[in-house]
Amino acid sequence: MKVSSSVFVHIVDDDKAVRETLGDLLRSIDYQVMLHGSASEFLNVELPDAPACLVLDVRLPGTSGLELQEYLTSINISMPVILMTGYGDIPMSVKGMKAGAVDFLAKPIREQELIDAVATAIRMDQDRRHDLVQVTRLRERYALLTPRERQVMVLVASGFMNKHVASELSISEPTVKMHRGSAMRKMGAKSVATLARMAEALNIQRQGATVTSVPKVQTKVWV
Repeated sequence: MKVSSSVFVHIVDDDKAVRETLGDLLRSIDYQVMLHGSASEFLNVELPDAPACLVLDVRLPGTSGLELQEYLTSINISMPVILMTGYGDIPMSVKGMKAGAVDFLAKPIREQELIDAVATAIRMDQDRRHDLVQVTRLRERYALLTPRERQVMVLVASGFMNKHVASELSISEPTVKMHRGSAMRKMGAKSVATLARMAEALNIQRQGATVTSVPKVQTKVWV
């Protein structure tokens, strides 16, 4: 199995033999691999802007694997994490799974289990990046809407009929239709259902007749 060489796997393990063995395995199927002996070593490198995952030993000198996982979450680094664990560390790994780790692998690591876990993690990161691009495009389109078009969009997306939107905003029904049509054209929405999914992806909320938006990533809801 060969994969794109534009994806990265970071391996953090204080055992040099382990990290080099795992690195050689993943390089053999064309992953770009970066090896780190500690959490601090990993934190001191510049992360490439490319799909990636982190294969992380639970027990590390200094900052533990779980502490590193928690820290990455706190600074909004969303790289998928695969935990490596010895037999006695399984409860710690379960805690890591609850904190969002993709998988945990018991040492000694089986080659196919590592390959499968890394493939899953990389796909997750590729999907996340794709979704971010899509949401960014939606935000750019949404920025083109007038304030009134935004109000109409959120009400229509919330299930309001034209006459109810007109009543809510104290405008005529033909005016609502005009703004709705304009909003749909600018957003590239071919149906009200699509417009509603776009509003959900953008986390647009209705508060009375006021429209607010908080950036948020949803998965494949605008298609």
